[in-house]
Amino acid sequence: MSMIVTAPGSREGLAQVGAPAVKKDAAALLEGKPVFTDDLAPADALVVKILHSPHAFAKIRSIDTSRALKVPGVVAVYTYRDVPRRRFTLAGQSYPEASPYDRLILDEVVRYVGDEVAIVAAEDADAADRALRLIRVDYELMEPVLDFTEAIDNPSVIHAEDDYHVNGAWIRNDRMRNIVSSGLSEHGDLDAAFAASDVVLERTYHTLADAQAMMETFRAFTEIDAYGRLTVTSSTQVPFHVRRMVAGALDIPQARVRVVKPRIGGGFGAKQSGCVEIFTAFVTAMTGRPSKIVYTREETLTASNSRHEMQMRVRIGARRDGTILALDLHTLSNQGAYGEHGPTTVGLSGHKSLPLYNRVLASRFSFDVVYTNTMPAGAYRGYGATQGLFAVESAVNELADKLRMDPCEIRLKNLVREGEVMPQYYDNTLYSCSAATCLTRAMEMIGWEDKELRRDMGDRVRGLGVALSMQGSAIAGIDIASVDLRLEESGFYTLSIGATDMGTGCDTVLAQFAAEALGCDLDRIVVHGVDTDVSPFDTGSYASASTYLTGMAVVKAAEQLIARLRAEAARLLGADVRDVSFEGDVLRAYPAGVLGDDGALPPEFSAIDDDVEAIARPYRLVRVAPEAEPVGEISLRELADRLVAGGDGDCLTAHAAASSPTSPPPFMSGIAEVDVDKATGEVTVVDYVSVVDCGTVVNANLARVQAEGGIAQGIGMALTEDVQYDGRGRMRTRSFMTYKVPTRLDIPQVRVEFAPSYEPTGPFGAKSIGEVVINTPSPAIASAVAHATGNYVRTLPITPEKALYGE
Repeated sequence: MSMIVTAPGSREGLAQVGAPAVKKDAAALLEGKPVFTDDLAPADALVVKILHSPHAFAKIRSIDTSRALKVPGVVAVYTYRDVPRRRFTLAGQSYPEASPYDRLILDEVVRYVGDEVAIVAAEDADAADRALRLIRVDYELMEPVLDFTEAIDNPSVIHAEDDYHVNGAWIRNDRMRNIVSSGLSEHGDLDAAFAASDVVLERTYHTLADAQAMMETFRAFTEIDAYGRLTVTSSTQVPFHVRRMVAGALDIPQARVRVVKPRIGGGFGAKQSGCVEIFTAFVTAMTGRPSKIVYTREETLTASNSRHEMQMRVRIGARRDGTILALDLHTLSNQGAYGEHGPTTVGLSGHKSLPLYNRVLASRFSFDVVYTNTMPAGAYRGYGATQGLFAVESAVNELADKLRMDPCEIRLKNLVREGEVMPQYYDNTLYSCSAATCLTRAMEMIGWEDKELRRDMGDRVRGLGVALSMQGSAIAGIDIASVDLRLEESGFYTLSIGATDMGTGCDTVLAQFAAEALGCDLDRIVVHGVDTDVSPFDTGSYASASTYLTGMAVVKAAEQLIARLRAEAARLLGADVRDVSFEGDVLRAYPAGVLGDDGALPPEFSAIDDDVEAIARPYRLVRVAPEAEPVGEISLRELADRLVAGGDGDCLTAHAAASSPTSPPPFMSGIAEVDVDKATGEVTVVDYVSVVDCGTVVNANLARVQAEGGIAQGIGMALTEDVQYDGRGRMRTRSFMTYKVPTRLDIPQVRVEFAPSYEPTGPFGAKSIGEVVINTPSPAIASAVAHATGNYVRTLPITPEKALYGE
């Protein structure tokens, strides 16, 4: 019988990939076992607390800590005079980071309400809290910049320090004008394209800051090991980047820092920035004692990071038949007080929205990112694409209404297609795309053809709205993932990864890749969590990288390990390695010439160029001829026992790394059906359907939960979530009483399906899913409200007042 012996690049006959496997840590989490950061902190750890600034912009004239130091149980109080004078960034990005080095552990200048003024270390929380109240600070107040539309060339310069540092010449930074970054990307003759358009619309859209609102707040603890090194245990998405942050902030070598990542109670991008790790590391370095910090919910909301507020001006031109000819987008992004993720997040607002309509004659994307005296912005699921897609998809919906066209029809007419080169997506070629299928299937699910865009329901009006989205899969040419795979005694495998499972289930998905490639059951793959001393390097869990990029590394490592297993089996069986097949639980030797391998790639790879083909090369088909009979065999268990325990060899290991010159985009459609109360303006999402193209669906259960969670967050962004400040720069939304995250009662029964494509550069055809799923609700709901009421709401969230009366 003909059989595929190793085919990790194909999805033919998959057993583990595609299976709805249960998360590997599900039982431990359900049983409430101590697996999170604070569960693991030493009982004798010093409690670290932070004194936060009450002012948006001020210079510290003097600070008196003498009374605080007299509180029983207080061990130390530190101010800006005590910390190293070395600037750094808290952005979880690969070195050299695009974000500016504009921070100190503590600074003489405070730049937002919540900025760190002093660090207290005490034996218990009560003593630390008492000490905070006794620190006396005299501030010289300065005029803050609170309106980001007035930041450029404002008389108040937020970062005027001499030791400010920008790593790369590619970042167009002008800090003395309060500009973190600016940029321009043009394709085609924009003036000519607009001149050829029958209809031109120009609209301005505004998305406000949103809080990531993960369940587990920021927390970390630090100890000194037997060799005098700092061991930082942190709830972080980027342990290797945290190692660099801590070393940089403390001005010590990275070799003196170890970072351990336990289970994470959610991150959603917030924990792609550092936050509290530098404080415990500093306290432990100074005192020699273990220390820990746990931010309250108020501190997490007011003194960490949020989604970037953005104002986006969109100009769109089209023929009367709905053919879109020109797109022009300018984004103004509010970075807040420090520059983490500012130069990078803004790029996605254009580069992952404009390519949806790749067939335009011309397009332009320009941006400015500005400092203000508000809490710094950072990463949040969608990372700028969410804001850009709200603007571009809303503009397309308004264009459809202006032309009296069906908003789905105009999209199907203009959508990017497989095989196209996308100038606004870094000139990437689109190798896989089911965007049109996603849209047509969503139309079927909602009954689009049988419903009007507006229906009067008596006391309420019902509207329909649609949107599409795309994202990416890792950062092309920058992100790196690597894994170690080892055969253990009795024939099970250990998989060491540097990727961070933050509740998404990447440990399970990566184990599924390994099990598929190695032809074994999932329970024979043991996955190790992240410890920077022993885990292979990984840039971290962000940019939708884990499934796609780390998955590729897993498959490559499996290929290497299979090659070593075949070589060892050939030695023990007295055969030529070319005649030995690996068949999961057994390795067989065949007569010479029976095994066939012409070196050809599977047909899924036929369309890709040379650069990407190099990625696919490990995916080889090895076939056994139909009439073949083995001449010898050895079970994997026997081979493992002889190698590991029998003195016949070694514990076979394989290491592989992956990076990618391309970042294949997943796609998603979303259709919202909403009711607007005629009397109150209350907007209720009645139904929401979505269809996702994430390539091969690796684990349908986990993928569906990802989609449902992202849609829920997108509904919150659309209707209720809004980080608000008063006139002095103090955040009003300091708790979940004032910051309105939607509850389960506010979310309809979301329906999710998949329209798989096959991504030839990804493991078994897989792409990402983590971020694309948050992007469609806000433009779809805004369009549904507009159809119901006639009012286009262009500033989120869509409050009842805006729904009834417009802006």
